[in-house]
Formats: sequence, structure tokens, C-alpha cells
Amino acid sequence: MLSKKILLNQLRSVPDPELGISIVDLGLVYDVKSDKKGKVTVVMTLTTMGCPLFDLIANPIRDELKKIKGVVDVTVDLTFDPPWSVEKMSKEAKIKLGFF
Repeated sequence: MLSKKILLNQLRSVPDPELGISIVDLGLVYDVKSDKKGKVTVVMTLTTMGCPLFDLIANPIRDELKKIKGVVDVTVDLTFDPPWSVEKMSKEAKIKLGFF
């Protein structure tokens, strides 16, 4: 099994297609875990419920995580519970977006 830290670090290279900021720093990734067979599950949200960009984010997530040795399958589950909010963003993302 891979650690959550390793998986999240790999996901930091996946940008939000509109904002160009990491989906991890935006707080869109709620959970990521792997099992002993190399299957990774990502639970994530989008900034708005009607956002049409899920496939533009999910496909790069799968591609990036499959670069890790031992990862054989990636499932990306979309949730809106809890809803995303600005408070979920990292300080760096808030700075880049002008919140400070």
C-alpha cells in the first residue's frame, strides 16, 4: 500500500483546468488511498456542483497516479458532501488567487 502523502504529492502536479492551481492546494481532494493490489481511490469535489470540468480533472488524476510504481487502477469518486469552500484552499493557493 502506498502512503497518502506519496499519493497527494503526485496529485499536486494536477492543475485545475480553469485556475491553473493544484487540485490539492485548492482543497478539491478530500481523500486518497490505495489497497494492497495497487488500486487507488480518490474522493474529490469540484468548486461548484454544475462544473462541467470533471473529465478534464479526472483523466489527469488517473494518468499521474499511474506513474507511481505499483499503481494498477485508479478510481475517481466525485462528491459534493461536504460542499467545497474557500476555507479548504491552502495558504499558497489563496495567495495566488489574491485572497491576501
